[in-house]
Amino acid sequence: MSPSSKTLLIVEDDPGLQSQLRWCFDNFEVVTAGDRENALAQVRHHEPAVVTLDLGLPPDPGGASEGLAALRDILVIAPGTKVIMVTGNDDRENAVRAIGLGAYDFYQKPIDPEILSLIVNRAFSLHSLEEENRQLVAAQQQKNSPLQGILASSPQMLKACSTVEKVAPTNVTVLILGESGTGKELLARALHELSPRATQRFVAINCAAIPEALLESELFGYEKGAFTGAAKQVKGKVEYAEGGTLFLDEVGDLPMSLQAKLLRFLQERVIERIGGRGEIAVDVRVVCATHQNVPALVRAGKFREDLYYRISELTITIPPSENGRAMPCCWRMPLWINSAASRESRGAL
Repeated sequence: MSPSSKTLLIVEDDPGLQSQLRWCFDNFEVVTAGDRENALAQVRHHEPAVVTLDLGLPPDPGGASEGLAALRDILVIAPGTKVIMVTGNDDRENAVRAIGLGAYDFYQKPIDPEILSLIVNRAFSLHSLEEENRQLVAAQQQKNSPLQGILASSPQMLKACSTVEKVAPTNVTVLILGESGTGKELLARALHELSPRATQRFVAINCAAIPEALLESELFGYEKGAFTGAAKQVKGKVEYAEGGTLFLDEVGDLPMSLQAKLLRFLQERVIERIGGRGEIAVDVRVVCATHQNVPALVRAGKFREDLYYRISELTITIPPSENGRAMPCCWRMPLWINSAASRESRGAL
């Protein structure tokens, strides 16, 4: 339940004073409690914007221990709640302690409805302004999020987006699985844009869209004179991604003839252009994607098992959306973990 901007919780063990305070604030949705336990239950259930809290609560009505304990607990449950301590005339020292613990303000008995109403209304106004500011910040974060183009309303998609933000700062090689049109490239771009490589290139290549005869030169480049028509030296996509991210889309369609060369690149982080004789070191983050069942391809002998383990240090599975298309994102939760690639982490997350 989201906090109510018009809910006031009155915590007071005196039934007569409870009624008086309820009458003072009939323009708000007022809920009451007579002790700490009930007060915490009301906070969890109603999430009030403002609480008036009697310092002397049972079983210590003559002291301050229960009131201060209730204050601490309320602020743990609902940090944004404005708590106004209501104290006796000789409780100024404990009132100051309460302010130090996070209370918004304090008011000394006897109750003057006009003055207390002024304090309560001011607390509601401040709470409203802070809530509006939080919403504006959240909206701006979502607007600027690399995940803004992705539907993230289902638990599975929330998990996928969360995983993206967790592993983006690392260099772990990621395999994204999902049906066509579910946003695999959007997730790959988010991995890049949330990483330290964001200022460098994001280079994408669709392994299924390029004829097998041209795919090797497209990936690794070629030297002048390497074959008929090679009139100059040409860098491949891998080299162009230097310092950034290389996205291999539909990697499940990669020809067996190229899988060994890709495996060597992933293991050694060096390439050789077609017709070249020297190794070229390349620093890139590799992200792969496919709509195919790669383990099934491995079992059928159509995909190298060692390459599969190299590209799937961590796997993210995108669930199919209702209409089979990626939709605008409605979620963001910044996270950070130190993710180490391991065999155990290769399961779908």
